[in-house]
Amino acid sequence: MSRARARTKSDLKVSQERTFELIRRPVVTEKSTLGGEHNQVTFQVPVDASKPEIKAAVEDLFKVKVKKVNTLRQAGKVKRFRGVIGKRAETKKAMVTLEEGHSIDVTTGI
Repeated sequence: MSRARARTKSDLKVSQERTFELIRRPVVTEKSTLGGEHNQVTFQVPVDASKPEIKAAVEDLFKVKVKKVNTLRQAGKVKRFRGVIGKRAETKKAMVTLEEGHSIDVTTGI
């Protein structure tokens, strides 16, 4: 009886298309800029993205070493515009902490 080896987080392979889909845009706000002091970068990601996928995508795209990934989901608000009720889309942000000595400049293109 052979056992299948358990897949670890470092074994995750993300396709090139999925890599470009995962990192949608950097979030540039006061709070995310303050995260730069702690070697953090914040990105907008799809709602279905997982932490291991985000880590693999950032490491592949920017050629840096990721220490950890924190995510948060923001529910879409119900808003009213000229009497018409609408709903904002749900979003997900990923705060990526980089290893010492690594950095990403979000003000320049890839």
